[in-house]
Amino acid sequence: MSLLVVGSLALDTVKTPFGEVEDALGGAAVYFAAAASYFSLVNLVGVVGDDFDDGLLQFLKQRNTDLRGVEKRNGKTFRWGGVYHSDLNSRDTTFTHLNVFESFQPKIPDEYRDSEYLFLANIGPELQLDVFNQIDKPKLVALDTMNYWIDGSLNALQEVLAKVDVLIINDSEAKQLAGESNLVTGARKIHQMGPKVLIIKKGEHGALMVFEDMSFFHAPAYPLEVINDPTGAGDTFAGGFMGYLASSGSISNDSFKRALIYGSTMASFCVEQFSVQRLVDLSETEIRDRFNAFWSMTQFERA
Repeated sequence: MSLLVVGSLALDTVKTPFGEVEDALGGAAVYFAAAASYFSLVNLVGVVGDDFDDGLLQFLKQRNTDLRGVEKRNGKTFRWGGVYHSDLNSRDTTFTHLNVFESFQPKIPDEYRDSEYLFLANIGPELQLDVFNQIDKPKLVALDTMNYWIDGSLNALQEVLAKVDVLIINDSEAKQLAGESNLVTGARKIHQMGPKVLIIKKGEHGALMVFEDMSFFHAPAYPLEVINDPTGAGDTFAGGFMGYLASSGSISNDSFKRALIYGSTMASFCVEQFSVQRLVDLSETEIRDRFNAFWSMTQFERA
């Protein structure tokens, strides 16, 4: 099953208490594809500047990722910088230079228009809606957004939310979108906006999935001794989630539950090293073993 992701490719400068990198490969679409390509063919649409080294994406090209949708323009690549504090749950953005990404207007190649699974990464809701309208009858559409769009483009966001199947956001964004301090009440309101499945990312506390019938499924975060860089963990989570669904061909509730665990599995690898380094050459055994460890952590017999 083919999977299309539309989003940012970036060069990140990141500092954490455990090290720092400059102009390292990043961007939502990159992290997503790095995880999803372990499960499924990935079609990637984005834009880079003429300063971008194409060799940075070679690992994706070698692993089930079609890069014909990556446009190279005159100018500089999107750059972002951030500094994380000691608990890694808070960070300060030191700079954001959109560069060629500022005028990004996604053009979906004809070869991608029949993609059955679509992930609309964190870009403007007007652009997300335009991408949606360029795809022929996708089987499943998932969307990510952020507080910036909830604040400034709520009407457009609500328009695209009415068309998607899955919304993936963090807990503060869910509360903001719903206008509720209680996540359960907020989830009910968000379902009324359109998404049948809501996934609420809770950082070190895992992820909560809420189905349309208000049933719940929770995935814990994997306990790690070494966490070097949390950048991109949410997009990596989305990649594992959507990649598994695309590979399974199923959109049953049970498939969604397994997909949530695969998303958490891939995110747990991402944070172990800076940038996408840990996601470059994972083995199937490593992924399977950690997935099974998640399963073991959450199993118990009823009394």
